Amino acid sequence: MGKVMLEVNELTTKYITRFNEDVYAVDHVSLKVEEGKSLGIAGESGCGKSTLALSLMGYYFSPLHYTSGEIIIDGQNITGMNPDAVRKSILGNEIAYIPQAAMNALNPTQKIINFIEDVVQAHDPKVSKKEIYELARERFEVLGLPKEVLQRYPVELSGGMKQRTVIATSVILEPKILIADEPSSALDVTSQKMVIKMLRYMMEKGYVKAMIFITHELPLLYNVTDDIMVMYAGQIVEKGSAQQTVFDPIHPYAKGLMGSIIVPESGLKDSKLTAIPGTPPNLKKPPEGCRFAERCKYVTPECKRFPVDMKYVEGNRSYRCIFSEEHLRKAYQNG
Repeated sequence: MGKVMLEVNELTTKYITRFNEDVYAVDHVSLKVEEGKSLGIAGESGCGKSTLALSLMGYYFSPLHYTSGEIIIDGQNITGMNPDAVRKSILGNEIAYIPQAAMNALNPTQKIINFIEDVVQAHDPKVSKKEIYELARERFEVLGLPKEVLQRYPVELSGGMKQRTVIATSVILEPKILIADEPSSALDVTSQKMVIKMLRYMMEKGYVKAMIFITHELPLLYNVTDDIMVMYAGQIVEKGSAQQTVFDPIHPYAKGLMGSIIVPESGLKDSKLTAIPGTPPNLKKPPEGCRFAERCKYVTPECKRFPVDMKYVEGNRSYRCIFSEEHLRKAYQNG
């Protein structure tokens, strides 16, 4: 086992609505990411993926609130740290974030170099503009961006160039952990492959020590990550290697998620396309039992009675279901 760069234990965070209602978007989530490894997080929209990403950085602002659990980055527990200390010493240095719609994350009124100067000097005011320029130039060239881009405004860049600019800025301080939240969702196939290639290269060069890649496209993670977690209604319902989760999912939701996606690559799944019926539960009042029960064709009355814990199988694999792995396998074979 390698060095653990990120360890999360029973993390629970919630949104508080203007009517003072609690929405538990991340519910007792635990995970580990080792140095040199990448973890994929998959699930449909609204399952809690992006909320988990924001929660992992330990920087909370209304309506998102910390409830319980701990976040440990390279041995340092950041849970309960002062928000100003998190922003100054943790964000960017220890953990960095590529947000959804990253192409809109740049300030349209600033040149790229000025934006990067603000980011770097917010963490270390002593760094000179010349040093920042040389660092940015080197990062940009690694990502296939000419140094002239640094003197341009975001409006002068294509979508792919904006995306690469945000990635380069995110790793400018060489964070230990990089969280990429749907970094390729708004790009064409060619640009998607380029972004994935760049993220891999960042890991290989040591600009980041570990990575979390978030997407709703489960098959995409097979080409990017070592391990995959599948989220549903704020909970983790399956964990395993990328190979296991994509080719041989156990949980009915993971199985359905894989079956509901069109995959152009041959060999990742059969040609039959299936849909998951129904909609996710309301997290203001989540069900007592299995949260997937109302949409699962294998449901029994027992599924709805009590909360369901994770079951551990061989290696580091686990899933959240009352049924045994053997029972589910037989059910899948029988259709």
